[in-house]
Amino acid sequence: MHAQISAEQYGSWSEEQCAGIEIVDGMVVVSPSASKRRNRLARTLANALDTAAGPDWNADTDFDVRLQDVPLTNRRPDVTVYRAETIDLTPARSEHVLLVVEVVSPGSETTDRIAKVDQYTKAGIPFYWRVEQAATAIPVVHTYVLDPATKAYRDGEMFTGTVEATAPFSITIGLGVL
Repeated sequence: MHAQISAEQYGSWSEEQCAGIEIVDGMVVVSPSASKRRNRLARTLANALDTAAGPDWNADTDFDVRLQDVPLTNRRPDVTVYRAETIDLTPARSEHVLLVVEVVSPGSETTDRIAKVDQYTKAGIPFYWRVEQAATAIPVVHTYVLDPATKAYRDGEMFTGTVEATAPFSITIGLGVL
């Protein structure tokens, strides 16, 4: 029988124990192994977002974002844009997150397209980007904006080749060379 993990238990684990997993409703979920293409895409997006975000926001890859305390739900978005002043807060809290990006990979399709969208919505994260990739094609970026009135994401813009977004801040990212 499996037991739920509490925030206190998870907080006592080493970074090595936390790598490659997420906690959903208190249960450990092993993340699928990432490809080099996915890692490069996430890093390219994080670097561009970090530059465009200015001094008040940081963008980074692969760290916990606490979506809820009970039952514990920690996700590790592929890219997270968060308040710079909270850099030492571990895990990051959803109220400090502006944007999460998920790069859909084999094995993460349903999670990235359905489950995480619902969780990020409930956590109140204002922007969500989903990146669809194929081994021989240019990635497609779907952007979503949280509507405070309906408490649901509404479709934003879709980009192929070059992201030219104006929200959450102005940014241009070329994805055709990946």
